Amino acid sequence: MEKFVFEEGIKRLEEIVRTLEKGDAPLDESLSLFEEGMGLIKKCGNSLENAEQKLQILVKGEEPAFENFDIKE
Repeated sequence: MEKFVFEEGIKRLEEIVRTLEKGDAPLDESLSLFEEGMGLIKKCGNSLENAEQKLQILVKGEEPAFENFDIKE
């Protein structure tokens, strides 16, 4: 399974939004792009939540056990 990269997800999401905003894509393609975009929003949100959890651990001064950290995808 390929690792999700937040920045690449955001870039693809921006491409999808631009395409949908043009409004000239066929309905089937628009629906497919919308579905892909919703999936990317979820993955990006999970990445941000994970980053926030890691930062909270570091700010508290606790020793993070990143190798045991559960990454949501």
